[in-house]
Amino acid sequence: MYDPTKPYKKQILEAIQQTWDTKYVNVRKNIYPTIEKKFSYPEVDHTDGIGTKGIFHWKKRTFRNACLDALAMNLNDLALIRAIPYKLQNHIILPEDDKEAILELIRVLSEECKKRDIAITGGETSIHDNIVGMEISLTVSGFIKNLKPNRFQVGEVLIGMESNGLHSNGFTLVRKTLGKEIENYIDELVKPTLIYSDLILKLSESFKIGGMMHITGGAFTKLKDLLFKADAIITREHALDPQKIFKELYNRGIKDEQMYKTFNCGVGFVFSIAKEYAEEVLSQIKDFKADVIGKVTKGEGKVKVESKFSDVEVVY
Repeated sequence: MYDPTKPYKKQILEAIQQTWDTKYVNVRKNIYPTIEKKFSYPEVDHTDGIGTKGIFHWKKRTFRNACLDALAMNLNDLALIRAIPYKLQNHIILPEDDKEAILELIRVLSEECKKRDIAITGGETSIHDNIVGMEISLTVSGFIKNLKPNRFQVGEVLIGMESNGLHSNGFTLVRKTLGKEIENYIDELVKPTLIYSDLILKLSESFKIGGMMHITGGAFTKLKDLLFKADAIITREHALDPQKIFKELYNRGIKDEQMYKTFNCGVGFVFSIAKEYAEEVLSQIKDFKADVIGKVTKGEGKVKVESKFSDVEVVY
């Protein structure tokens, strides 16, 4: 039974207060938290959630992974404009009033935010008894010290960083393709999206990165947004192979063209760098498997991917 008084509210407040002491803001307790900034830079807000992947997180009670998914979907996208995250608000939607789940979600969010100097300044917990899964939606604010164009340049090489599987996109097609057998793959479905933003922000301080893209909904077609009179060529001669779940989906009838515009196919993040710095950059990437996956050539704004599933080349 839903208790509208939310008796766990005090515990939530105690958890988020652990994030209020940061180098970017002073947060003070009031009827709503008040925020005093310690910087003066252009800012950006970003909102995203975990989508229908929440069905499987709720079923498996993988709440830590759900939080990591929600954070990754926001932080990785903010990294594209080199935004440093400094505060967030959350909206948690559950199918039932589950105190244990709510407190674990807030605890994990608080831990991960404290690591990154992100203050949790508010949120909402909604109980919707007409849904079958959960949702965590975050709005994350960031500031930009040095705004730069996010664009691939002709002559640069493309570096990819491995994904952890499906991440948080394409689950509608996954459910349709796997059908009743989906329960056999649930452990694969709840693996968390990797968070690349910490590394990307660090690399951006030392290297001139041209363009960056988080490979999420739209997958490799998203690279088109970074092209101007240029083509992005993704070869199959690299070390980032699709995980088993992608091969299973492909073998069940999803064509190459659909695979590479729906799923990350083993590559979770892509950025461009001058060819002469590629090896040095790769040597700095310790936490993820990474490799040169392609190049930027003169062209007409097309993305060309040599499929890892067959000898087909798909063009977007």
